[in-house]
Amino acid sequence: MKFAKTIIYVEDVEASLAFFEKAFGMKTSVVQPGSYGEVESGQTVIAFGSYASGQQHLPDGYVAGAPSSSTVSVELSLVSERVEADFARAIAAGAVGLRAPEVKPWGQISSYLRTPDGIIVDLASPAPAWT
Repeated sequence: MKFAKTIIYVEDVEASLAFFEKAFGMKTSVVQPGSYGEVESGQTVIAFGSYASGQQHLPDGYVAGAPSSSTVSVELSLVSERVEADFARAIAAGAVGLRAPEVKPWGQISSYLRTPDGIIVDLASPAPAWT
């Protein structure tokens, strides 16, 4: 068994795909207009499904929460060799900076962003102990 993908339910699938390409350079690999899409993100897929498709998949439905400054629906962890530049690019693409890049005591550069969909992104360099 292996972990295949994470699907994040969003208001606008195409807008999410466009944001992840502009902010993080992740190319769209699959798109079903209005309902589903995926970006190339390495070994594991990041996918976006529309709120409507989520309602169809879950027999009792779910409550879709609109993004707010205090709502956290999911956190994605992205590893980059250029954290400061990628942080700035994500801000220019529409993300909100929550914590600017800073060097942690163990040597890793870490930062946090909120995407226009409300997704929290931990954008960090590879941790020295993990490489």
